Amino acid sequence: MKNYITHDEWCIVENGFHAGHNEITESLMSLGNGRMGQRGNFEETFSGKTLLGNYVAGVYFPDKTRVGWWKNGYPNYFAKVLNACNWVGIDIKIGDEVLDLHTGSVEDFRRVLNMKEGYLERTATVTLPGGRKVKIHSKRFCSMAHDESGAIRYSITPLDFDDVITVTPYLDGNIRNRDSNYDETFWNEIQKETSFSEGYLILETKANPYGVEQFKVATGMAFDIRINDLKTDYQSLPVKREKYVAGTVMIDVREGQELVIYKYGVNLSSANYTSDGLLPASKEYIKMLCQTGFEKLFAAHRKAWAEKWEKNDITIEGDIAAQQGIRFNIFHLQQTYTGEDERLNIGPKGFTGEKYGGSTYWDTEAYCIPFYLSTSEQKVARNLLVYRYKHLGKAIENAEKLGFSNGAALYPMVTMNGEECHNEWEITFEEIHRNGAIAFAIYDYTRYTGDETYLSEFGLEVLIGISRFWKQRITWSADKGKYVMLGVTGPNEYENNVNNNWYTNYIACWTLRYTLEIINKLWITDGTRLNEIILTTHFDLNREMGDWKHIIENMYYPFDGTRGVYLQQQGFLDKEILTVDDIADHRPINQKWSWDRILRSCFIKQADVLQGLYLFEDDFTVDEIRRNFEFYEPMTVHESSLSPCVHAILAAKIGLKDKAYEMYVRTARLDIDDYNNDTEDGLHITSMAGTWMSVVKGFAGQRVKDGLLSLAPYIPDQWTSYSFRIGFRGALLRIRVTKEAIFVDNISETDITVVVHEEKIFAGAGQTVTLPV
Repeated sequence: MKNYITHDEWCIVENGFHAGHNEITESLMSLGNGRMGQRGNFEETFSGKTLLGNYVAGVYFPDKTRVGWWKNGYPNYFAKVLNACNWVGIDIKIGDEVLDLHTGSVEDFRRVLNMKEGYLERTATVTLPGGRKVKIHSKRFCSMAHDESGAIRYSITPLDFDDVITVTPYLDGNIRNRDSNYDETFWNEIQKETSFSEGYLILETKANPYGVEQFKVATGMAFDIRINDLKTDYQSLPVKREKYVAGTVMIDVREGQELVIYKYGVNLSSANYTSDGLLPASKEYIKMLCQTGFEKLFAAHRKAWAEKWEKNDITIEGDIAAQQGIRFNIFHLQQTYTGEDERLNIGPKGFTGEKYGGSTYWDTEAYCIPFYLSTSEQKVARNLLVYRYKHLGKAIENAEKLGFSNGAALYPMVTMNGEECHNEWEITFEEIHRNGAIAFAIYDYTRYTGDETYLSEFGLEVLIGISRFWKQRITWSADKGKYVMLGVTGPNEYENNVNNNWYTNYIACWTLRYTLEIINKLWITDGTRLNEIILTTHFDLNREMGDWKHIIENMYYPFDGTRGVYLQQQGFLDKEILTVDDIADHRPINQKWSWDRILRSCFIKQADVLQGLYLFEDDFTVDEIRRNFEFYEPMTVHESSLSPCVHAILAAKIGLKDKAYEMYVRTARLDIDDYNNDTEDGLHITSMAGTWMSVVKGFAGQRVKDGLLSLAPYIPDQWTSYSFRIGFRGALLRIRVTKEAIFVDNISETDITVVVHEEKIFAGAGQTVTLPV
């Protein structure tokens, strides 16, 4: 664990420059607005440890998968979200010396991510190798009000000299992804322009042999230079090189004068503009930004963030580390995905890094949808489900490549356009539980919103495709007299190619049962639409439904009767059963052990059985959940970012308050404190929704039961109070929990009945109901 970030309720603060942790800090202080974003890199030259990263939503490249053991159905490419044109760069030269914090002596350094208002600010005093001392100050944001743009105010003040300062704001497309094969680059230059204080660079992703769309991105900039924030005359020398445009300004600055550079940038993608329209649109956008000016742009951006926090904030009193953690997670979720474009989804690193390719995983359905259901307009979660419906054809193609037929659908483990693009065989072929997560998300959305129109319009076709896959994927075991599921990998990726993974078997049968339920419901409520779906999907009503029922009634689930626990998979107890305390000096094992040793051990990246008990808790007694939790928790190393939140929620349910708090802190501060030594690669965006769930579903016990919002709040001993807002079927509630009372404040114009600790409570519009703890 790292412990250099200052605890603060609203900010991520680095006091003093921790050069060895710089890539971690760059991840933590990333900015975004749903359309574009970048890591917390310095604007000026930095020759030290850094990962430059600028990203444009939805833009990717199909990089060839290089393996020597090709198998039928193996993906042709790995989708990389591309490191795009660097628009934030401002080179500074003082006399003949380049300003570089790696070569200079740094004092009074402070870097702050202000999460309340959504900006990154940095101050420092730097002594150059030649002995001259300067003060720098920068402030930048990716606009939430104009979501294809960003703005920077950068200043430099000579503290003990007069000299010529050379300023070069630039756009640089000569970038590459860190994980590129053989340092390949992925961009071709199409066009560039530069004039007095503007520059434009249009790049296109390189051609590929897979028929995947090539993207064009137009990046534009404009800058203005002032002294002591007053207009000054200057000349700009345009600079052009391959995939690079800049403007160079040389200006006399005297001791104590502040040289201020305002820089505005835009990133427009061919996903939203015609190719011919990119450059004109960029120029118009830049013109608007310049006319509006930095302060007014920031005011609009700040207002947009205030509106978001009004709906999404969680306050915690008495525990500043916990407060900082939850706001950090909510902040990055909000700036990664806004729900405005149904073509987009939530990459596991968002705009903070390149690991995992930046594509869509099952994390969205299992972890993120509950957050957006409660904190955003209904259309946001619905758009995430529509995204999957629009990829149904590709999911059927993916299954066909593996030998499935008759409309069976296997959704990809990793995708950008619906096509599988993950390059590890044990994931691509075997981690098929992802299908179940998508089915569960449809159920979760319908249960939460009451909107059953999604089922008839889109959902049932998806459910039929997934159910057909499960039917063909199972095998009848004559030995067991049961259906079995062979050769799979569950959410716990530290056990590959196992038979009868309990979670996979369970969610497969649950999906079949839920699909049957929806067919029967539509038969009564909308027979006409059901008949249309039957014709569209060529569904054999009697045969297929009969097959599914037989599977549900005869599925094999590995179980240990002695301990009374479900087994991760068949044969799990053949392993030596140890606890994480036995290997305290070996963690994280994914960085210290061989893969062979990990696979043979009992240690769990994330517990499959507990994942199932969390999703389907109503199917099990509290005693069953407790027995399984107490068996698996001591073996779980939590080296998946998705793991601690599930443990926090279950621990809260079974009354293990200290464990629930421990797991909350781990998920809330996973990246801030770098628990798994991987924050420098980017943040764990999708698991951040699990932090929100740890509070709302864990400590507050939020569920939906019989169409009503249900709560069972308690307060951790370490806290004085906590509060959160939650939207439910047109009502907006503020829930506050103290040591003495629970306050249900209906801050909407819609009456609502909620269940609190199993008692129905009516909260009229604008009314506050107070209940004793």
